Amino acid sequence: MGAVTMATFASITELPMDTTRLSRFVSGLWDDEIVPQLVEYIRIPNKSPMFDKDWVAHGYMDQAVELMSSWARGKLAAFPGATLEVVRLEGRTPLIYIEVPGEGDDTVVLYGHLDKQPEMTGWADDLGPWKPVIKGDRLYGRGGADDGYAIFGSLAALLALREQGIAHSRCVILIEACEESGSYDLPYYVDHLADRIGNPSLVVCLDSGCGNYDQLWLTTSLRGMTGGELTVQVLEEGVHSGDASGVVPSSFRILRELLSRLEDPATGRIVPKELYVDIPAERVEQARHSTEVLGTAIYDKFPFVEGMQPVTDDLVELVLNRTWRPQLAVTGVDGMPPLESAGNVLRPKTAVKLSLRVPPTLNGSKAGDFVKQLLEKDPPYGAKVSFKVEKDGSGWNAPQLSTWLAEAVKEASEHYFGAPAAYMGEGGSIPFMGMLGEKFPQAQFLITGVLGPHSNAHGPNEFLHIPTGKKVSMVVAEVVARHYEKQGK
Repeated sequence: MGAVTMATFASITELPMDTTRLSRFVSGLWDDEIVPQLVEYIRIPNKSPMFDKDWVAHGYMDQAVELMSSWARGKLAAFPGATLEVVRLEGRTPLIYIEVPGEGDDTVVLYGHLDKQPEMTGWADDLGPWKPVIKGDRLYGRGGADDGYAIFGSLAALLALREQGIAHSRCVILIEACEESGSYDLPYYVDHLADRIGNPSLVVCLDSGCGNYDQLWLTTSLRGMTGGELTVQVLEEGVHSGDASGVVPSSFRILRELLSRLEDPATGRIVPKELYVDIPAERVEQARHSTEVLGTAIYDKFPFVEGMQPVTDDLVELVLNRTWRPQLAVTGVDGMPPLESAGNVLRPKTAVKLSLRVPPTLNGSKAGDFVKQLLEKDPPYGAKVSFKVEKDGSGWNAPQLSTWLAEAVKEASEHYFGAPAAYMGEGGSIPFMGMLGEKFPQAQFLITGVLGPHSNAHGPNEFLHIPTGKKVSMVVAEVVARHYEKQGK
């Protein structure tokens, strides 16, 4: 960590914050230690349990936990009384639990996850999901931005405060290993650790996105998700298409008809009114403001093929589609042979994986039940139709930002990005936020992240924009300090 050593850490006092010194400290820690750690983390194929049923036997999750825990334990020596425990409930993914003592009676929770999405195809020839590559300011590879940097960024923020002797409240860091599978293990850990976590007044989440890399972006809402496997079977085995076509209905055609119950095939609009909510006026206004900041960058960031256009040229509607309206994606297919081995056969069945994003305030579980009933009822021609619900996480709509937090993020964004903070909903899901929002309705939330234009989380060529990771860490440090000034006294 350069010239900064643990011996230089001051005792905790109330000192004015030196933002230049904080920037230099955090940047040095990232360059000297965090980026090298993330390089090693990217090499580990620790896919989330939904994508690696044998994750226990493979041991990759344990490797990622050990890498992060080992580094974190070394850094916790700077905090008298700090503890780290890898909590393991029977049959569940592990969770890293860190407590850093602080001043006053309040608690700050900092959250992230360490599990990863699967490989995906389409990576550039010199890149790969488990091959860390640094090009300029970008660290390529799966999981660095989503969300391997979170534990490092959280501790970097606290270490930066410690280095200047700046007081903060007690901090709890939670790093789960099941987020990309819907966080189905996390409620058990939150209940198991409830007494130790306490009643946080501030929750910091570093697993979200940013509209650009020029300023701090706060996430105001997250869509929920439901989805699963839709299977249509018409035969016990495949038969000659010349013999059966026109007599036996195609499983693909029936599946297409069933999907039309859910999605308008011409526009992509979700059909059932039960899957919509009224969009709050404040969120509509924030959507308008974000279009003024970003312009066509709202869709320019996507790798469209030549001649392709977004669903509308109305930028506000695009933002609202992405953040507050239900949308369907078919993310996988089964029952179809590869093109090179596709004979003249009427196939017995077709199955697809559905991912349905639902509005932030819609109940994810009820949405899943509704979709199952919608797709399975009255199957065309009496076909065998089943929809297996695999995910049903509810979304989240942020509470009103308190005056102190609004001022803190505004100042911090100016200090480290040189531009004011911006606000926008995100189309993705972080189940933990909805869970904490219900458990701690009085808490304030700082939800941000490094997933900006072209970072392509979940897809090929995913990267972490290193300067943004540094600046987000700096912002978190300042906000945690301001939290103590406001709440801890």
